[in-house]
Amino acid sequence: MAYLLAASLLWALSFGLMPRVAPLGPAFVAAVRSLLALAVFLPLARPRGLGLRAGAALAGLGAVQFGLMYVFYTAGFRYLQGSEAALFTVFTPLLVALAGDALDRTWSWRVLGVAALAAAGTAVCLGAKVRDHGILVGFLLIQASNACFALGQVGYRRLARDLGRPDRELMGLLYAGAALVTLALALPGLGAVPRPTPAQVAILAYLGLAASGLGFFLFNAGARRTNVGTLAVFNNAKIPLAILAAALVFGERVAWLRLAAGGSLIAGALLLAGRTRPGAQRK
Repeated sequence: MAYLLAASLLWALSFGLMPRVAPLGPAFVAAVRSLLALAVFLPLARPRGLGLRAGAALAGLGAVQFGLMYVFYTAGFRYLQGSEAALFTVFTPLLVALAGDALDRTWSWRVLGVAALAAAGTAVCLGAKVRDHGILVGFLLIQASNACFALGQVGYRRLARDLGRPDRELMGLLYAGAALVTLALALPGLGAVPRPTPAQVAILAYLGLAASGLGFFLFNAGARRTNVGTLAVFNNAKIPLAILAAALVFGERVAWLRLAAGGSLIAGALLLAGRTRPGAQRK
């Protein structure tokens, strides 16, 4: 659980920073993030002995969980305000629970209920007002991003446990898959990307090295060490932390009562998830 919490803390600043680099283009931003994360973890990769099938599976998971996810996510900011994009991520715990059940060919109302409680708590925290027009495309892009992230983390959790390798030896292959797919999407439009400002360069460095590189490593490492219910809840733990960051770092106004109420629901969901019977945990 400590790994998941540490990743959530690293991601807390992302909602406030993403709109500042969104004008650079979703594919370009996703490619830079993937390449920076790859630069950190590729030297640690140990593909020898994995086999071609397992290596390709890891790269494919990375292409989905990190690559396509961030392309869809960044594209969503062209149509959505930051609060709207954050609000539409509340469904990710439900997708994680459903993906876990689908891979295990089972059904757990308990896990689904915990995920729904986490989603409700996040919605209370945000309390965002959604505009009446021009929002459907953004909503669909964020849901595509949610689905990619959910499928990737649940798939990695299952595959990494079967391989029995340390996470640091596997993550380089995931980032390689993400870099390949994002570069393929970014290169055709590279000439149209505006020159990044120094502030945007600094933001990209944080997003690539800290949020993507270290953050996804910690989150996937935590994913294989906990049950699906806890994993689902932590997909939204970053939201109340992001609201706190918005107040403390960016000086935004915060509805503290709403944050406390929503945070309590998420904490309750986390407690319930922690009581999942060992036999009900996915492997």
